[in-house]
Amino acid sequence: MKGAFWKKYWLLLVTLWLAAPVVAQNVPPEKPKVTRILFVLDASGSMMAPWEGKPRWDVARSLLSKMVDSLNAYPNLELALRAYGHQHPNSENNCEDSKLEVPFAPKNAKAIKARLATLKAQGNTPITYSILQSAGDFPTDKSSRNVLILITDGLESCKGDPCATSVALQRKHVFLRPFIIGLGAERDFGKQLECLGQYYNAADVSTFRTILDNVISQTLTKTTVSINLTDEAGKPVESNVNMTFVNNVTETPEYNYVHYRDAQGKPDVLDIDALQSYDLVINTVPPVRQANLPIRPGKANVLTYKTPQGTLALQSPNISPNPYGKVQAVVRAQGNPATVVSLNVGTKQKLLAGNYEVELLTLPRIVRRISIRQGQETAVTYDAPGTLNIVTDLKGYGSIYRLNNDESQTWVYNLPEGSSKVNLPMQPGAYRLVFRTATATGSKFTDVRNFTIRSGQTSSVSMFSK
Repeated sequence: MKGAFWKKYWLLLVTLWLAAPVVAQNVPPEKPKVTRILFVLDASGSMMAPWEGKPRWDVARSLLSKMVDSLNAYPNLELALRAYGHQHPNSENNCEDSKLEVPFAPKNAKAIKARLATLKAQGNTPITYSILQSAGDFPTDKSSRNVLILITDGLESCKGDPCATSVALQRKHVFLRPFIIGLGAERDFGKQLECLGQYYNAADVSTFRTILDNVISQTLTKTTVSINLTDEAGKPVESNVNMTFVNNVTETPEYNYVHYRDAQGKPDVLDIDALQSYDLVINTVPPVRQANLPIRPGKANVLTYKTPQGTLALQSPNISPNPYGKVQAVVRAQGNPATVVSLNVGTKQKLLAGNYEVELLTLPRIVRRISIRQGQETAVTYDAPGTLNIVTDLKGYGSIYRLNNDESQTWVYNLPEGSSKVNLPMQPGAYRLVFRTATATGSKFTDVRNFTIRSGQTSSVSMFSK
């Protein structure tokens, strides 16, 4: 009985083990995101002004009705309508005249058209208040794409700041970068509204129709981006680099990828939401930042950037054990004091092609000026150190200087005040020790000793001796 039990037990374990990869590979596909479009429609008194023989209000209602009708059959799409300036006459100067007239729902074109038919344009233009209120119109679904389309013929009339409000709500991920369609607007009008989002000037009815179609197309059409990372000659040879798509309105990362090229050298295709504007940070060392990516909505975009890289190899001298132990190096671009990267000697690091300074934190420190070239490895090392042994044990004040070829001296190290007896690994070269004891009664009692450090050897120095 026991044998039969264990046989069944192990058979069950093997079955589960074999089934596990199958389960992992059959992950259900990601559920499509719901796109929600909120139309914010200007129903202020100025919308009754004539526009090619009809009031702007009638033109806007008619085209918007046709648009929502055409969208009614789209899957994973919900529409809503907010209007402002329609509940109170302009004489009341009501700056909270804004209302969600039709909430979000799928296939609700009939409800939106019916409500549009009954609205009356008559009041103020509280754009800021309407945008602020729209934050509560979108359901709290973090996986959806929330889009706001503002259709207006006027500027804010209630002393609000629609631009700051729009940016604040984008940063809170309430909605993506809004679309603003100015009806019959002058150029200066657009300059004051383009800070809200993507601004379009519908100077005439035909242009309004085209813009509305274009905005909806941008919202619903898939956009892809492929990134070519090239050498100086423009050949797409670079890859395996981290890339960050940064929303340049909210200044937060939207996508993080590690670049990939297939066996034919082609980069892979990335799905990118074109309703936001991006900076691309290519995280080479140092990073390359491309501002305002020219992504065309609804297109297969191929963007190319030069990121030629070579390799810096930091090598230890052939000495064991190394008196320094671990040595660090600081890499800077030539002419720039900012640190590019800090590394341990004995490691390698890819760097963007260019000119650098490598500061080796030996004693004394060494600075090497190097050029990194595409596809090449550049080695940097230092001489095997020797050792300074100060045999005199005194309390006092002293420093070590390096003697230069022009007979000048460069400070290297301050001795500890508690005891001058030290063993210091140092680079080969000529040095000077300057020391005065703590009990000395004048500067004239300073002792000066010159000495030489040789690789792999110990140099002993005794102070105040003949």
